[in-house]
Amino acid sequence: MKQLQDEEVKKLMNSTSDSSYIGLFRDTWRWSDGSSFSFRHWDKDFNNPETNSGQCAMTMFDDEGRWTNVNCTERKPFICYDDKLILIKEAMNWEDALTYCRGHHHDLVTITNMDEQKQIQEKVKEASTDYVWLGLRFSCRLSVWFWVCPPTGYENKTSAGQTSDCHMYGAMETGGKHKWFQKNGTEKFNFICSTK
Repeated sequence: MKQLQDEEVKKLMNSTSDSSYIGLFRDTWRWSDGSSFSFRHWDKDFNNPETNSGQCAMTMFDDEGRWTNVNCTERKPFICYDDKLILIKEAMNWEDALTYCRGHHHDLVTITNMDEQKQIQEKVKEASTDYVWLGLRFSCRLSVWFWVCPPTGYENKTSAGQTSDCHMYGAMETGGKHKWFQKNGTEKFNFICSTK
């Protein structure tokens, strides 16, 4: 389970149950996917127990959807989240892959941190090509690599480097260490679309 977004909280509040588990468990309160986002929405009467073993977080369906903690062995309804990444197993050049993702989903994938890198590494193992396109392209005018979706500072140390070829795009190898490589945009690979 993942950190709940505003839309997901609204869905939870419209549920027929008066409470549901969410993906937060007690170990210095980390989400079940291992992350520890700083956002908290505890009930105003929440009493953080001294001992952290066996405590899980759940949302209460009051007007504010606040959280409380219960013993993890209690049986409650639960919420799963949809995967936000889709591997397209068609081989396309980079421009066609970009057009496809923007027309059918959201965009070519952007990698903003190591958690996303790991998630995508798992996804690309199912690819039918040696590389998959990422939403990464090289600008000759600026001599810089950039993401087609909102820019980030995350980098995977690769063999991409500087290039004078204006038709270079980023691709992740589907085997080995899943490093990023510069590839000519006319090559045809599978690709990953984001849905958010």
